[in-house]
Amino acid sequence: MRYKPNGVCSSAIDIEVDGNVIRSIRFTGGCNGNLQGISRLVEGMNVEDAISRLKGIRCGFKNTSCPDQLAQALESLNL
Repeated sequence: MRYKPNGVCSSAIDIEVDGNVIRSIRFTGGCNGNLQGISRLVEGMNVEDAISRLKGIRCGFKNTSCPDQLAQALESLNL
């Protein structure tokens, strides 16, 4: 699935889920090193666990962040 984030530097999040387990996350744009780290940390994680850990994180003065946008993308999967 491809998700278009809003209000952040990244322009796309590609998500691969197997059942309820995150298999891979790839961000396009944004802070490359940090987003690679987030992607590797959530791989193999249960979708609900990732959402609960990432939802609500803010970046500076923004109301959202790339991790928050990933949580929103995972929520949109409606598993």
